Amino acid sequence: MTTKLIFNDKIVSLKKKLFYEGGIRLRKKNTKNKSPLFSIITVVYNNEKYLEETILSVLKQSYKNFEYIIVDGGSTDRTLEIIKKYNNKIDYWVSEKDKGIYDAFNKGMSLCRGNFIGIINSDDIYTKNSLKIISSYIKKKPVFDFIFGSVRKHWGILHGYKPNKIFYSWGFYSSHSTGFFIRRSAAQKVGLYDLKYKYHADYDYFYRLIVQKKMTGLATKKKEITGIFRRGGFSSTINYRKLFKEEMLIRYNNKQNFVLLIVIFIYKIVKHFKKIVKS
Repeated sequence: MTTKLIFNDKIVSLKKKLFYEGGIRLRKKNTKNKSPLFSIITVVYNNEKYLEETILSVLKQSYKNFEYIIVDGGSTDRTLEIIKKYNNKIDYWVSEKDKGIYDAFNKGMSLCRGNFIGIINSDDIYTKNSLKIISSYIKKKPVFDFIFGSVRKHWGILHGYKPNKIFYSWGFYSSHSTGFFIRRSAAQKVGLYDLKYKYHADYDYFYRLIVQKKMTGLATKKKEITGIFRRGGFSSTINYRKLFKEEMLIRYNNKQNFVLLIVIFIYKIVKHFKKIVKS
C-alpha cells in the first residue's frame, strides 16, 4: 500500500513517486442539482502560454452545473503555478508524469462524476454559452449518446455529424473534439483510449464509438458555436505519414473490409499527392 503525506493541496507519495493534487473536490461535497452535470476535462503539459485562457473559458460558462478537472503531465514551466491560481474554482487537478496525452485523457475520464463529459485541450477555448447550448439539446432530445457542437477554426466553422464519413474517410465526419460531449454511461461502454496508438488514439475512440458500437449522435445547429480551435497543439506536431500509417492500422484492427481498406488507402495517397503538388 502506498503511504501518502498531505500538505494542503499537495500529496507526496512515498512509493518513489511525486505528484501534486488540489481543487474543491478535496474540501467539500458536491451540492445537489437536478440539471445535467457536465464533467469538463483539460489535459496539459508545458502550456503556460494558453492554459489560463482555456481555464477562464470554462469557469466563465453561463451554465453553472459543471465540474472542472485538469490533468497535468508534470509540467516544468509555469503551468502548475497557473493551475494553483484557480485552486478554489477547479474541482480537481492533478500533476504527475504520465504516458502521454491519451493516458491523461483516460485519467481525466476516470475522475469524472458528471452525466456528460467534455474534453477541452489546453490551447482551445469554449464559448461563453457552450454548456448552455449542449444542455438545451439534452432537454429537447434526451435520447442520444453524444453530440458535436460547432467549432470555429482559423479558416471557418466545422459543423455537423456525418457517421458514414468516418467509415469511408471522405472528409470530416464531425466538427472537432473541442465541441464533443458524450454521456458518461456511453463512454463507459466504449472504454478508454487505447494507448498502443501514439498519434491517433482519438480516431480509434471515435471509430469504436460510431462504427463498432453504433451509438446515437447528433450535432448542434451551425450557428451554435461551442468552441474555438487554436492552430497548433499536439496534432500539428505529427507528420502526415505517422498519422496515415496509424489510421490504416486502426481500420485494420477494427476489422474494416479489406477491399474498402485498399480503396481508402489509394484515395488517401492520391489526395495527399495532389496537396503536395498544389503547394
